[in-house]
Amino acid sequence: MRFGHFDDEHREYVITQPDTPLPWINYLGSEDYFGLISNTAGGYSFYRDARLRRLTRYRYNNVPFDNGGRYIYVRDNASGAFWSPSWQPTRTALDTYECRHGMGYTTISSSKDGIATESRYFVPIGENLEIWQFTVTNQRETEADLSIFSLIEFCLWDANDDATNYQRNFNIGQVEIEDEVIYHKTEYRERRDHVAYFACSEPLAGYDTQREDFLGAYRGWDDPAAVADGVSRNSEALGWAPIGSHHVKLTLAPGESRRIVFVLGYHENPKDAKFDPPGSQRVNKITVKPVIDRYLRPEEVETAFAELAAYWDGILGVYQVQSPDPDTDRMVNVWNAYQCMVTFNMSRSASFYESGIGRGLGFRDSNQDLLGFVHQVPERARRRTLDLAATQLETGGAYHQYQPLTKRGNDAVGGGFNDDPAWLILGVAAYIKETGDWSILDEPVTYDSKPGSEQPLYEHLQRSVTYTLDRLGPHGLPLIGRADWNDCLNLNIFSAEPGESFQVAPLAKDGTVAESVFIAGLFCLAARELADIAEHRGLADEVTRYLAEADKMEATVWKHGWDGAWFRRAYDAFSRPIGSASCEEGQIFIEPQGICIMAGLGLNDGRAVQTLDSVGERLATEHGILLQQPAFSDYQLRLGEISSYPPGFKENASVFCHTNPWIMIAEAIVGRGDLAYDYYKRINPSTREAISEVHRCEPYVYCQTIAGRDTPKHGEAKNSWLSGTAAWNYVAITQWILGIRPAYDGLEIAPVIPADWDGFTATRIFRGVTYTIEVERAGPGNAVALAVDGKPVAGNVVPLSPDGVDAVTVSVTLGAG
Repeated sequence: MRFGHFDDEHREYVITQPDTPLPWINYLGSEDYFGLISNTAGGYSFYRDARLRRLTRYRYNNVPFDNGGRYIYVRDNASGAFWSPSWQPTRTALDTYECRHGMGYTTISSSKDGIATESRYFVPIGENLEIWQFTVTNQRETEADLSIFSLIEFCLWDANDDATNYQRNFNIGQVEIEDEVIYHKTEYRERRDHVAYFACSEPLAGYDTQREDFLGAYRGWDDPAAVADGVSRNSEALGWAPIGSHHVKLTLAPGESRRIVFVLGYHENPKDAKFDPPGSQRVNKITVKPVIDRYLRPEEVETAFAELAAYWDGILGVYQVQSPDPDTDRMVNVWNAYQCMVTFNMSRSASFYESGIGRGLGFRDSNQDLLGFVHQVPERARRRTLDLAATQLETGGAYHQYQPLTKRGNDAVGGGFNDDPAWLILGVAAYIKETGDWSILDEPVTYDSKPGSEQPLYEHLQRSVTYTLDRLGPHGLPLIGRADWNDCLNLNIFSAEPGESFQVAPLAKDGTVAESVFIAGLFCLAARELADIAEHRGLADEVTRYLAEADKMEATVWKHGWDGAWFRRAYDAFSRPIGSASCEEGQIFIEPQGICIMAGLGLNDGRAVQTLDSVGERLATEHGILLQQPAFSDYQLRLGEISSYPPGFKENASVFCHTNPWIMIAEAIVGRGDLAYDYYKRINPSTREAISEVHRCEPYVYCQTIAGRDTPKHGEAKNSWLSGTAAWNYVAITQWILGIRPAYDGLEIAPVIPADWDGFTATRIFRGVTYTIEVERAGPGNAVALAVDGKPVAGNVVPLSPDGVDAVTVSVTLGAG
């Protein structure tokens, strides 16, 4: 069952009924100001940090699920009837409804009783504000007397405190109204230097800023008293719950349309110029008024929207493909690339499943996300890499998270997730391959954000390797610490206290026994990547060292991490294997199978293929590849959070989508294009659109997890948008199946596509040059013959183009050998 369709020409997903199985959302903003918006206008906005600078209030796990957002009400003043053009919150039946989620904008259109409306929401490039462009049209044959009410509920900035500290918060809310603009200034009188504002382009019939006055006693957003009566209260919030609502009255002739612009924004003043006049309590509006005035003008709004479209043209134009499969094309060309940019901006902080309160930007997460967006915004990838490295500890370890507002490591979570440091190497390598910017390695970067501790970034990478080598267990495998990539495999926690966080609970064991085969494979991959970097810098001794350490670790994996038909997962705190055929449950895990083959293990002796055959036989389902099997049937202290979930959910044997691309990549590495692509299609959101009633999450972006076969909910998705799934699937399809990937010395082209594909065409902008790539299958297999501008080139790497060349044509003959 479908609840909408793709509009590929306009890069939009069109939702045709409002009651989707779950809220289907989009993101507004691309720099500092962001918003989440659902297909019924739910969601919230924030500046840079979803916890500390939240502009509008949103209640998670609400009833209905998605309640609270950017609301507009339309009232027919003649009949007294009113409704929500976005369906929520009144949920009045609409005659027509359509929501179009696009690149950085959402448009919701509807009609009722001869009144048509369109609401377009977006954040202009370079601004800390959002625009609601509302158009209302009278389709009746008679005049329409209408009232339009806007509504947002202000958050008192710190979202966690806002939802908990009521004894204070019910007393501090403040607003200021000037020139019919509502300024939210809670705590501005004391330590804050920022305000939110909400403005309207039309003369007002009234306004409200006190929630209770607007709603009325014992009434909700679905039936506000001010809207029902058609009269705003002109209330000024003092304590309790500040809101922003404008009331505009319109009289429309038959066929007439009117456009209203609402602007919601964030503004900071210098700390020594907060008030105007000085010594008063009035907000200094000297610098914000011109911004408000500009974006209330319709022509400026249209210009800003055109600039937003041009911005996304540039971002998405870096890699485009035309293949035999439309699901692949729309994901590569639009939606997967778009999601990668959202995960870059958000990491795992703010979605409809992540509240934006408890998490900063993850160290591991952000380094992996970089793999999917580095080609789109390399300069921002450089800044993110340096920000991450600056929080690294002097031991080479890392804070598991850092806060985007302060750019400091998150003490509340701390470190000890022993895979974290290795991901920095892979992130830096991806950046250099994309840009050729070797200078980043010489950038001075602090440790633990401490001034005076700066060392070149390259030394940070060296310490990442040393961190693992300094923490080896009884078998010579890396110690797992608090956890590895799977945050829920907590082999040193032994938590028996209800409600205790597995991620920050005290270690019950000293951490000197439990080991991770996964980290061992990751180490091999990272150390060999660092050896390549060292080779390009002419550091022969370091090349030898890193390759030797990788080879030594590989030998250890074969001795203690190989189970006979697949790689083991770990050893617990009692030195017993996990992920072994000898285990009663959890006999095989997906993670080490993918990462070890990506690191090159088993490619020369058939064991990589044997491993992948085991994955196919034991883990693959129609909805994707399971994280492990058999599922854990009860909670086990020695395993931690992974066994706390019911079988088939999350880390306990769901289809954990993040790891599926590692198997796709591994299948491509061993040359099995049909299997690689088959696995790609199983979790491709566009492919799953036809079963939206089962999948339930958005059919245009990847989710974190799909319920596994151990639960009756098999196939149901959760935790959409913010997942490493986005970056890794993008890497799997673009770099390994389509086979176009950046290398240190050129653009490598080695497709491993399905046998029934005749070929494909692609354009790839790489280091300022546009490569037009035409792939044609001449026979079976994956052997490649390249011609660059008509001239044969040996191997599968297109050399870097000389200065002055801005376009290259590459002909690829596949199966030529």
